[in-house]
Amino acid sequence: MARVQLHRFVDLAQPCRSTAGLPAMARRRFLGAAATVAAGTAMAADAFARNFGPDAEPVRYPDPDVVVLDKRFRAKLGNTPIMRLYRGTLWAEGPAWNAVGRYLLWSDIPNNEQLRWIEEDGHVSRRFRSPSFHSNGNTFDFQGRQISFCHYPRQVVRYEWDGSITVLADKSDKGEPLNAPNDGVVHPDDGGIWFTDPGYGALMNYEGQRVPESATSPRPFIKEAIYRIDAQSGEITKVADEPFKPNGICFSPDYKKLYVADTGASHYAEAKKIIWVYDIVDGKKLTNPRTFADMTLEGRAGFADGIRADEDGNIWAGAGWVGDGYDGVHIFAPNGDRIGQIRLPEICSNLCFGGRKRNRLFMTGSQSLYAVYVETRGAHIT
Repeated sequence: MARVQLHRFVDLAQPCRSTAGLPAMARRRFLGAAATVAAGTAMAADAFARNFGPDAEPVRYPDPDVVVLDKRFRAKLGNTPIMRLYRGTLWAEGPAWNAVGRYLLWSDIPNNEQLRWIEEDGHVSRRFRSPSFHSNGNTFDFQGRQISFCHYPRQVVRYEWDGSITVLADKSDKGEPLNAPNDGVVHPDDGGIWFTDPGYGALMNYEGQRVPESATSPRPFIKEAIYRIDAQSGEITKVADEPFKPNGICFSPDYKKLYVADTGASHYAEAKKIIWVYDIVDGKKLTNPRTFADMTLEGRAGFADGIRADEDGNIWAGAGWVGDGYDGVHIFAPNGDRIGQIRLPEICSNLCFGGRKRNRLFMTGSQSLYAVYVETRGAHIT
C-alpha cells in the first residue's frame, strides 16, 4: 500500500510527546508544529507520511488525526485508530449500513457500481450492484429495502424484496425531469422519503451523463431543490429550494429538524459554504430556513457533503476540497459550534454510523473507505 501525505495535529489538552530518539529532521518538524500551535493554530507546518496499508505501524492512542477542538468532542472518543478498509474506487459515495445483513454498501459513481463491505470477515465484494444507475446516496427504509438516489437515469429507486426495482421518482412535482438526485433519508412515522436534487450527475459524463443544457447553465433542468415522496400515494412535493445546490441531508434525532449541506459554491459565486437547518412542521413541511454551521475554518472554507446526526444531536459532516488539515470529517455540536475533526488524506464525500452497536463511523473518501469507532451512536438506522 502506497504511503499518503497527511498532516498531524495536536490536542492542546494532551501532554506533549518527547522528541528523544527522533531523527533531526523529525525533531525539527515536531518542534515546528509545536511552535505553530503556540502561535494560535492547530495546523502543523509540514505533512507527515501515514501508512494506512496492512504493514502500517501501530498508532499510539489517542490517534493524532482525530482532533479535539472542544471538550464536548472528547467525550465522543475512545482508544481507537482510523483504519482504511478498502482502496480502489474512483469517487466513493453513499455509505449505508444494513444491520440485518451486517454489511456496509456504498457507491462508486464513475464505475457505475455499488460495493459491499461485510463485517464478518472484512471482505469487500465489488459489483454488489452493477449497473447501479450511477447511484450517489443510499439508505434503507424501515422495512429493510434499499433506496438509491441515482445520477443516470436521474431517478430515485427502491430495491424490492423479490429483487425487482421500483422507480419512486424521476420527475418533479410539476412533471419536469429531475436534475440528478443526490442523497436522501426516510422518516419513520410515515415512511416519507426526503431527497436532494442538485444535478451534478447531469453536468458531467464522469458521474452520469452530461446534458446539452449544462454547456450554458449550472442548472441542468429546474431549480435545485429538496423534495419529499409520500410513501402511501407516491406524490412528490417540493419542500424547499433555498440552498443553491442541496446535497447531504439528515434529520435531527427527534425528527423535528432537517439539516441540508449546500455545495452551490461549486457553480454559483454568491453561494455560501454552509449547512442549512429547517424546522419540520406536521412531518411534511419545512419552515424557518437558517444557517446551522459555516464551513470556514482558520480562513479556509470547503464543502460539507454527506452529513449524519448522532444520538446527542451532533452533526458529522464529510468535508473537503481544501487539502491537508481540512479534508475529512467536521463535527458540530447541536448549536453549530465545530467541536472536532477527523483528518483524512482524501476528501470525505459521505459517512454513516454502523456496526453491531452503531458506534462505528464509516467514511467514503474519494478513492477509499475508512472507519473509526466513536463513543456515540448514530441517531438513525443508517
